[in-house]
Amino acid sequence: MLYKSYLIEQNFNTLKDNITLFYGENIGLKKEFKDLIKFNNKNKKIIKFLQDQILKNKNILFNEINNISLFEKEKIILIDNADDKILETLKEIEDKSYDIKIYIFSEILEKKSKIRNYFEKSKKYGIVPCYQDNEIGLKKIISNKLKGYEGLTPYNVNLIFENCDFDRSKLLNEIEKIRIFFDKKKIETIKLQMLLNVKSSDNFDNLKDAALAGNKIKTNELLSQTIIETEKVMYYLNAINQRLDKLMEINQSGEKNLVGIIDNLKPPIFWKDKPKVIEQAKKWSLEKTKKMREKTYNFEVYIKSNSIVNKDLLVRKLIIDMCLFANA
Repeated sequence: MLYKSYLIEQNFNTLKDNITLFYGENIGLKKEFKDLIKFNNKNKKIIKFLQDQILKNKNILFNEINNISLFEKEKIILIDNADDKILETLKEIEDKSYDIKIYIFSEILEKKSKIRNYFEKSKKYGIVPCYQDNEIGLKKIISNKLKGYEGLTPYNVNLIFENCDFDRSKLLNEIEKIRIFFDKKKIETIKLQMLLNVKSSDNFDNLKDAALAGNKIKTNELLSQTIIETEKVMYYLNAINQRLDKLMEINQSGEKNLVGIIDNLKPPIFWKDKPKVIEQAKKWSLEKTKKMREKTYNFEVYIKSNSIVNKDLLVRKLIIDMCLFANA
């Protein structure tokens, strides 16, 4: 049976199957499910296996299923790094009578994957895809985890979100740091910026703003000063796309009063960014913005489909192209 991951997050007890497969690229979400399994089964014996251990000697799995003592009436088995190779072993235990929950964790499984297809069609097994989080979902996690904290403004939520680069594991680590640091549950923006070490992000934001304004001298100067971190490429692209989307929204209104349009945008633009957005809006027509948005989309596709590329160089080229296009 196929389950939605967000429903399982809300109520893990929804999973009634004896064997459940969790798969996907969202490492942070799978870790949270493992934590939930441990939390919900504190009084049970939890046994962990790697797939390779079972493939080398499948009797270690069969023995744990068959050997239930008076003192260990209930067990939980976790199997990590699973793929299609373990499917035949799972079929062997499918019809056996046992009172054990087995949770299997895999990386990304393609649509043609045998184990994925088998679990999706099975009425006895459960399967939970763990896809990458989106912006709305991650911001909801921030709001829920830091509920009751004074100073959790939309700006600070955005600050935390932008620092995680769509990585739930990193986000949860940052939230834990915030909980420890702001032990009195009062978040101060300046201290939050220092805690999250957002200086490098600020440098890129300045570079992005200079390029969108078509300021060649400033863009060239900042390009030599800004360190482009390859692991943050998607964060950089998201920052550019967010601003392009705002400029598109401004131009679609058809009104000439830029200040009035920007003041009424939802969510609102932070006060210190308003002069930059006004300057950029004068440079970017709706047609130019759409063409640049198409360029960033193609950039993202290329980055994701080519693992061996110089991401630093490609980001710098995108910035230069954007600056030149602003003046076109």
